[in-house]
Amino acid sequence: MQLYYRMVWEQLSAEISLTDKKILDFGSGFGWNANHLADRNSVIAIEPNSEMVKNRQQTNHYQQITGGLSELRKFNDEGFDLILCHNVFEYAPSERAEILREFDRLLSKNGLISIVKHNHAGALMQKIVFENALDEAHDLMTGSSKTNQMFGKIHYYELADLLSTDSSLKIDKTYGLRTFWALQPNEFKIEPDWADKMFKVEWEVCDKPEFVAISFFNHLILRKNNDDHL
Repeated sequence: MQLYYRMVWEQLSAEISLTDKKILDFGSGFGWNANHLADRNSVIAIEPNSEMVKNRQQTNHYQQITGGLSELRKFNDEGFDLILCHNVFEYAPSERAEILREFDRLLSKNGLISIVKHNHAGALMQKIVFENALDEAHDLMTGSSKTNQMFGKIHYYELADLLSTDSSLKIDKTYGLRTFWALQPNEFKIEPDWADKMFKVEWEVCDKPEFVAISFFNHLILRKNNDDHL
């Protein structure tokens, strides 16, 4: 988990200055992103699961709201410089389009949206290479979905399909997350310098299309259709 968040935060830092920003973390879970980013920014986190909210990380101050889509409608237009939505759309297929429209409304002109999503090809790689679950891999190839023990069925999607013709958002960049480390035996991961070495390897390939295509997660950066970046 630490390696995952380390990669996410480094990728965000490559795209935007993470200081003095107004940040919305939608689907904040246990608060790892919200808590980390609240060290130098103003953060509002929204999470529907009350148990996760109760047990969240909170060493730094941020505003926590228990709720979902309806909470987004309460905020003013262009009120956030950075919006996070990590591993949420897989579990809310009927609300994806509306949530994305709200993000479009809430994002400042030069802000960005960070979306992390499950990558279907990466799931296949893990099933075949690491788990040797060939029957399950074949089922995934032919249209079935994996199930997360906590959140339920994973509904795979392509973000480009959700961007309506009237949206001002565009996909600016796509990173890979967890390209290699989920495929390694666990005994390798107890070596004291394993995480640092793996980070270096993952960082070298995280923006290369051929490796992004097989990573377990994709980290997509969306911006408004204008030429100005922060």
